Amino acid sequence: MTPAGSELRRGLGVGDAVVVGLGSMIGAGIFAALAPAARAAGTGLLPALAVAGVVAYCNAMSSARLAARYPASGGTYVYGRERLGAFWGYLAGWAFVVGKTASCAAMALTVGAYVWPEQAHAVAVAAVVALTAVNYGGIQKSARLTRVIVAVVLAVLAAVVVVCLGSGRSDAARLDAGLSGGFGGLLQAAGLLFFAFAGYARVATLGEEVRDPARTIPRAIPLALGITLAVYACVAVAVLSVLGAGGLGGATAPLADAVRAAGAPELAPVVRVGAAVAALGSLLALILGVSRTTLAMARDRHLPGALAAVHPRYRVPHRAELAVGAAVAVLAATVDVRGAIGFSSFGVLAYYAVANASAWTLEPAARARAVPALGLAGCVVLAFSLPAVSVAVGAGVLAVGVAAYAVRARVASGGA
Repeated sequence: MTPAGSELRRGLGVGDAVVVGLGSMIGAGIFAALAPAARAAGTGLLPALAVAGVVAYCNAMSSARLAARYPASGGTYVYGRERLGAFWGYLAGWAFVVGKTASCAAMALTVGAYVWPEQAHAVAVAAVVALTAVNYGGIQKSARLTRVIVAVVLAVLAAVVVVCLGSGRSDAARLDAGLSGGFGGLLQAAGLLFFAFAGYARVATLGEEVRDPARTIPRAIPLALGITLAVYACVAVAVLSVLGAGGLGGATAPLADAVRAAGAPELAPVVRVGAAVAALGSLLALILGVSRTTLAMARDRHLPGALAAVHPRYRVPHRAELAVGAAVAVLAATVDVRGAIGFSSFGVLAYYAVANASAWTLEPAARARAVPALGLAGCVVLAFSLPAVSVAVGAGVLAVGVAAYAVRARVASGGA
């Protein structure tokens, strides 16, 4: 139960919630994930995108049902705790907070790399400070900024699609939907692409700040996911039609390379600006999500209780936001964690596995359980189809969390 006076302000309607979801999903992932996915899947890139979309849909439906039942900050941390027990909620929260904190730093460094490569760390820290300040001012300010970011990114992606498909170098034969990378490559690509879809959870994580959550969240999540899937499919088809699976797999900046190959090199700088803005949108949404999960875990004393404080005026978890911002800024200033996205994908899939298992307990009817069952199976399969290093690091992070939980439980029982 949330203590009186520590509730967050419910300021998000359906439109705002959809924008937050879009800001989380239509981010840096579309600019970066296509190339490694194409390397893994080869000509199976489009089927891999479809697989990632199906798993994301199942997870989205499970998250929407749970968020309507438990409209509190914390997302799957809360659902796992309420439906499966304290340990499973904690494990989901741990996977999310640790994995997404690294992702925040990765997105900040991506901004720095696009804006001023020689001073990437300094730009990254400045971006974290600025967006933390925006979040501190209230959820409505964050939603307004996200709306601007989404509009800019969608305009850039639309330009890429129009230029690529309208050029004389676009060839439908390059869209061959074979499986040159094999079934394993298809699954690995789906796991990598899933990372780009994972932002719909932000709507559920912000459940305590949504107006009429039982109505708003089940509408906003599938709507945001559907728009994102349509955008990603259009971009993937356009880029593939120009570069082909081999060219896309070898690209360092796939969308910029595609517009150059399509005969519009003057658009490449615009694409770079779009990528930087998209990374800012992802970072803004990530900081929102991590701070709200931190708030929920602090309320249960899995994290320092001081982080559960809510600002009396802005009604935001200001200490959690400042703590997350500080941790991300330190990481962005000192290390390059852009390679951490792989292990973050493992953590996100573990997080959604708990969400699906939680949703499976809601209704006894087999029909109602089909979606969470498929989502759970999909999460497990995609998680262990990721590159071996990502699986090893992700499993190691979860193991550290389990050990910390066991130590805390032993200390608590000893003091009882």
